Amino acid sequence: MNTTDILKLKSGTDVRGVASPLLGRKVTLTCEATELIARAFCTWLARKTGKDTLKIALGNDSRITADALVAAFESGATQSGADVYYTGLSSTPSMFMILQDKARGYDGSVMITASHLPADRNGLKFFVPEGGLEGGDVDEILSIAAGGDLAKGEGAVHKDYFMGEYCAQLVERVREACGSQRPLEGKKIIVDAGNGAGGFFTEKVLEPLGADTAGSLYLEPDGTFPHHAPNPEDKAAIEALKAAVLENRADLGIIFDTDVDRAGAVDVRGEEINRNRLIALVSASLLKKRPGTIVTDSVTSNGLTKFIEAHGGRHHRYMRGYRNVIDECKRLNDAGEYSPLAVETSGHCAFKDNYFLDDGAYLITEILIILAEQLKKGERLYDLVKDLEEPAEAAEIRLPVNRDDFREYGQRALEALGRAAAHMEGASIAVPNYEGVRVNFSEQCGDGWLLARMSLHEAILPVNTESNSKGGCKKMAAALLAVLQNFGDIDCTALKNYIDG
Repeated sequence: MNTTDILKLKSGTDVRGVASPLLGRKVTLTCEATELIARAFCTWLARKTGKDTLKIALGNDSRITADALVAAFESGATQSGADVYYTGLSSTPSMFMILQDKARGYDGSVMITASHLPADRNGLKFFVPEGGLEGGDVDEILSIAAGGDLAKGEGAVHKDYFMGEYCAQLVERVREACGSQRPLEGKKIIVDAGNGAGGFFTEKVLEPLGADTAGSLYLEPDGTFPHHAPNPEDKAAIEALKAAVLENRADLGIIFDTDVDRAGAVDVRGEEINRNRLIALVSASLLKKRPGTIVTDSVTSNGLTKFIEAHGGRHHRYMRGYRNVIDECKRLNDAGEYSPLAVETSGHCAFKDNYFLDDGAYLITEILIILAEQLKKGERLYDLVKDLEEPAEAAEIRLPVNRDDFREYGQRALEALGRAAAHMEGASIAVPNYEGVRVNFSEQCGDGWLLARMSLHEAILPVNTESNSKGGCKKMAAALLAVLQNFGDIDCTALKNYIDG
């Protein structure tokens, strides 16, 4: 592969690409590229640790290209002198947790996954004992792969199936918190794994805690994802889980993404516990133990801010991107401000007491503990968030930016929005704000807020808006359109269709 092709495989803090021609797209993450990246990772890690012989853990989710890319990684790593320990079908969080077992002595780990992306995609996530690699680290690894100055040696492949131990840790956490070996005895809990890697949660976590999991959906791994995308934000996935909860009269429904670093839930009424509700639920539980700061991404609601403050906390609304949110939460703690939770509305949720690891299974164990506590009091999960103010309507609209310099062009449009908002009737710029332009609108002019920002990875200008009044979002969208129509390379079709719809 040429240098440009290798470098293009970077996606934030991961490597991602098309790994199969299944959907008619050109394959970019080939076995050749994966082998080369494996050698580069081992070269980078050897330089970082000063070790001649490395010990690397390797896992994968259920994707159709997993076996081929695992074999390619094993080939590349062993050619670099590393010993590779294959963990089989795994969750991404488990690949970090295995590094915390000092007796095993791993120097790093890699997960073969592309999270919730379509079935033809795949990728690599990298970990060292201190945490996931940063974007700059991935740049270095891909530059080493492109440059060809690679370590050489002779390693071997071994097996180390860690998932059983990882699940036992989750079970013990719930038992200890609830003071019972089977705190979910007699409770019906449905899991929708979407044919990803999360099917383990029924047999390995819920059933040992006493739960009845009959009626659970799509537990078998199948990388074609034949039923729906394994994604807590996917509407078809949530509707399937809602129907299963109601049909089985379940106490709780759980949904994971493909590699189990995100999760969502549905309550006994078939109502979604996602986005602001999910954040409110977990925040209420944490803040009851100790007041602190909850760090979220930029698109959370004003109602959530009021809820967190009413429960004795501070809401710090930061940037989109789960690593941004986590890093900001770490920064606050390092500065002496207690912050127990970093969470994105997408379902990425990282706890201070769990290494700031975004772990969907760990999030769900927290919800299981809350559920058990609520049921003891004769209450339900929704009783804990009944005071959360929900908007009357909400919308997300994604506007393509048709330019090579899309980021700079989009930024100019955002600056124009900021200037215009200063003179709009009933509008005011939200302060503080860390991403894009967030505008609050008075009751007469929209009764809510609108946030426009540039996507972290795509030539897209996403717009999020919420209103406390029906029709308010369209009013605010119209105010935005009046500004953006002066920027001809921003495709406002979706915004116009929303306003006219």
